[in-house]
Amino acid sequence: QVQLVESGGGLVQAGGSLRLSCAASGRTFSSYHMGWFRQAPGKERAFVAAITLRGGSTYYADSVKGRSTISRDNAKNTLYLQMNSLKPEDTAVYYCAAASTWNWGPESPNEYGYWGQGTQVTVSS
Repeated sequence: QVQLVESGGGLVQAGGSLRLSCAASGRTFSSYHMGWFRQAPGKERAFVAAITLRGGSTYYADSVKGRSTISRDNAKNTLYLQMNSLKPEDTAVYYCAAASTWNWGPESPNEYGYWGQGTQVTVSS
């Protein structure tokens, strides 16, 4: 199994940027597809972005496409999410997650067997 720890969240003004990190330990990081999800108060956990084992393919929710970049460094066992042009509606707890395989695609939380504890992102207007 793999353990995941997110960092990099915080309070930022609208239009600002944040870079989230997710440090992995345990089983080989490069064995997992990785994803970022977020959950705002009173809402369900929502897909943000995902990346394949070696970073060859990336996927984004329409809400963040063009403003965010997911990447990974398998040598450092770390996943990243660079978020630019942040909006108040981006406010949420952000989670990284690991999947051994995607049976139906990267967007379903049910595909992911391992989750971090989350990091809060708050965007002020």
